[in-house]
Order: sequence, then C-alpha cells, then structure tokens
Amino acid sequence: MDSVPPAAMTCSPASFGRVLDHLGTTLLDIAAGQPDPTVEIGGVVIYDPLDEPALPPRALVLGVGVHSSEQVAALIDTIGARGGVGLVVRAPALVDKAVRDAVARTGTVLCALSRGASWNQLAALLRSLLAEGDLQSSAHETIGGVPSGDLFALANAVAALLDAPVTFEDRSSRVLAFSGRQDEADLSRVETILGRQVPDRYTRVLEEHGVFRALYGGSRPVFVDAKFSEVPQLSMPRVAVAVRAGDDILGSIWVATKAPFSPVREQALIDSAKLVALHMLRLRAGADVERRLRADLVATVLEAGPGAADAAARLGLAGRPVVVLAMGPPDEPPGGALSLARREAERQRAADALALHLSAVHSGTAVALLGGMAYGVIPVPPGRGNGDERVAAVARDFLQRTGGRLPGLIGVGRVAEDIAGLARSRADAERALRVLRAGIGSQRVARAADVHVDCLLLELGDLIGADPPPAGPITRLLEYDSAHGGVLVPTLRAWLDAFGDVIAAAATVRVHPNTFRYRLRRISEVSGLDLDDAESRFAAMLQLRLLDASPRAR
Repeated sequence: MDSVPPAAMTCSPASFGRVLDHLGTTLLDIAAGQPDPTVEIGGVVIYDPLDEPALPPRALVLGVGVHSSEQVAALIDTIGARGGVGLVVRAPALVDKAVRDAVARTGTVLCALSRGASWNQLAALLRSLLAEGDLQSSAHETIGGVPSGDLFALANAVAALLDAPVTFEDRSSRVLAFSGRQDEADLSRVETILGRQVPDRYTRVLEEHGVFRALYGGSRPVFVDAKFSEVPQLSMPRVAVAVRAGDDILGSIWVATKAPFSPVREQALIDSAKLVALHMLRLRAGADVERRLRADLVATVLEAGPGAADAAARLGLAGRPVVVLAMGPPDEPPGGALSLARREAERQRAADALALHLSAVHSGTAVALLGGMAYGVIPVPPGRGNGDERVAAVARDFLQRTGGRLPGLIGVGRVAEDIAGLARSRADAERALRVLRAGIGSQRVARAADVHVDCLLLELGDLIGADPPPAGPITRLLEYDSAHGGVLVPTLRAWLDAFGDVIAAAATVRVHPNTFRYRLRRISEVSGLDLDDAESRFAAMLQLRLLDASPRAR
C-alpha cells in the first residue's frame, strides 16, 4: 500500500492529510493512489447505487456495499469526473490493474475501512473533523501553539509530550478527540475510539471501584490499575486527570500507560489539562453559538413568516421541496431541576444524532431543538410524490439503529413545495407526533396522512373538553356499567364495529347471540339510544372513539 509521510499531515483543518493523520492508524489505510495532504475535503457523501447523490466539490465518498474491482473502478471514474477526492471501501480493497488505472487517470485516492469499524462510526468521525475545521477557519488564533479548538492536534501534541496514546473525553465518557498510536493500547481503547464512547461495561467497572469519584474529586492524576477489572479487553493501566475550568468539570484526559507516571510526567499531564480546558471552552463556545444560530434559522423557516425565505436561503433550502419532521420523547416523567437538566441534555444528544443521520442520507438537512422537540427540515427530490414516505423510512431506520439508547417518536409532515407549505408540513408533523405520544397504535414513526382520523379525534376531543356537552346516552351507559358492573358499553362498541352483525359481534365478546340481543334491548332501555336511527348510531360511534382516545391524549 502507498503511504504518506507523517510530516506531510500537518495541514489545514479540513484537509485530506489531517483526516489520514488522525484516522489512518485506527480506521483507514491507503489502498491506491497518492493523496495530496493539502487538498481540503468539501464534504462526506454516502454512496447509494439506487439514488446517486449530488457530490459537493472535493467530496470524500463512502462506498458502502461496493466490493468488486469493476464497481470500484467505475465509481472512481464517476467521483473523479465530478471533482471528488477519494473513495472509501471496506477492507480488504481489491486493487487490480483496472482500479490502478482509474486512480491514475482521475487522481482519486482509494482508501480501505478497517474490519470491525462501522460506516456510521467513520461518517461521525469524519464529520467531526470537518466540523472542527469549519469552526477553526473563522478563528485564526492559537492556544499553546495549537489552532484554537483543534482537539485532535492537541491530543497528538499531548501524546508526544507524554510518550503515550491519549483520549480526551467529556463528562459522559464520550470521546472528543484522540491521538495517534492507539494500536499501542489495549482492545478496550480501540473499541472506545470506534464507538466514540466508552462502553458501559467499562464505565461500570470504573464506577464500582470509585475511579470517577477520585478523578473528579481531586486535582491530581489518578492511576487506574487494570488488575481489578474482570474485563479481559481492559488490560492496560491508565492515568487520568480531570479537565477543569474553575469549578466546572469539562471532561478528562486518559493516557494508556504500562506504569504509574513519574513526578515529571505527572506534572506535564496536569499542565496539559489546563491547556486542554482552554481549547474545550473555545470549542464549546463556538458550538453553542453555531447551534443557537442554526436553531434561530430553523425556527424562522418553520414559522413561515416574513423572514422565512431569507432563513431558508441561509440554510441552503431555498427553492427546494422539503418535508418537516418532529421528534419527541414518548412521555415526560416528572422530576426536579437535575432531572430537567438531564432530560434537556438527552434531547440535545438525540437531536445531534438525528442531524448526523439525516445529513448522511439527505444533503442539506437542517435540524434544531426547539421547545423540547427536535425538528428536521429535509429536502427531497423534486417531482416525486413520495417524499414524505421516504423521509418516514429514513426516520424508522434512525430509531432502529439507535434502539433504546435514544427513545423517541417521530411525526412526519407532508411535502412542502414553497414557504407557505412549510407551516402546514410542521403542523402535520406535530399532529402525527401527538397521536404517537397519545399511545394510539404501536408504531414509533407516522406520517400525518397515516393517522389522519386519529388526529381529528384528538382535536375534536380538545374542543369537547373545552365546552363539554350535556350528558347523553353514552354517559348514561357508562354510569350504569360503573354502578352495576355491567358490560353494556363493550356490547354497544362490538355491535357498532360489526356493522350490526349480531353473530359476529357476539363472537367478539364471547357470548351467545341471544344473550347479545338481550343486552342490545337493555342498551336502548338504559340509554334511550335508538339503534335503528343512522344519526344516533353515528353519534354513539363517534363518542366511543373519543372515549378511547381521550384518556391517553396529551
């Protein structure tokens, strides 16, 4: 395989060289071609052979499912013709004469993704690196000789200072950045980097042995001996130190090492933590500003007011048909201030995950957390009538991939062809989400068109609840059943659902047809309901449907 000298990798934040510098030893190998480390990557695109995406300039394409050398060579030619810079396929990459000729002809670089790493993990890491590059491009200052906010460059610098691989993690043990040389650590470190999160089984072991209490309770580094662990993958000791800004704990630095640090190395780690804190604060401030700006733009677009057209243009959505989706939790359990803060953090985490997933499938998607709900504005191909169905399928895929880690329900609106349609699409998404949160049905994703009747029933229930009508036949039946332990309401519901078929209705409630006919006579006697009158039957059916929906409505 071709290689790139390490010295060539000190390039601009979003360059090909920077990507290979940070991911080359863990995830990516160069299979063919000689990359120009100064070339900046313009975007990351997941290849779909059934719906070829538009490539931004200097795109890096993830060839999911591309295996044969014929497929690879053809895709390299396509990428080269559209101005792309590289293609990533699953290792081992099949490199024959056709592939080498295509690489030489186009200048496109072929990379191989290591076995065991998922495409989602690679996409997340790449977008993290490119996002940091975007942030740094507008701020040229340095902190400690490292570009402000460039945690990956800083991780490499700290690793060189300590002569050991390091990771920077936040308070939730999510990996913010990592250095090179991770192959010198144990399997648990590799698994942590691939998932960008310390696995739960490792954090539980650390919590049980008081490691986090010692780490965040003191100011000195903590030596973590791997001997206490019963997890075989956690075999190398660690030295960790908290990263603080005053009393605010921002995260921690974890160093994989074979022995405790000497006083000199320990002091070097403490000094490094102070520098890391400055970078984390700069990065967090920039991310907060960017998030607030994006949320304001998305809110303006969804309101479809006078500034919506300008906001849509700034988000890159002008003139494009879009679909709005709304994601919220199944319920909102009561809790104190700490619970509220935790729920808000989880909502933001879910919104970030949704934004990453949608942007991988639909380029130009805008996602923001507004009022406790995550809204997505997703551009769809023009001239197709199934845009909302495709967005619903993507939403189902997202919830399936995240499983129970990010519990949520998603409502999907109609396709909006213009700014005026955006407000209707948002209202549709919110109505569909309300039906899901009311517990009507078992699905987790619904289009407004799929739950139209349930939406109407909930809204009609709101109107009735605001101005309750006088007691009628159904109310009298409910009171009679409550007082006598009766079954008249279930009997009436079964009869109406069976369109007056006594035999079928009796089988539903498991009684003899003659018994069922007797109950029908009692229903008329108790309630005064005329079962032979079509208007009375319709009114009773509507009231029963509202009765079914109202206890679960939110």
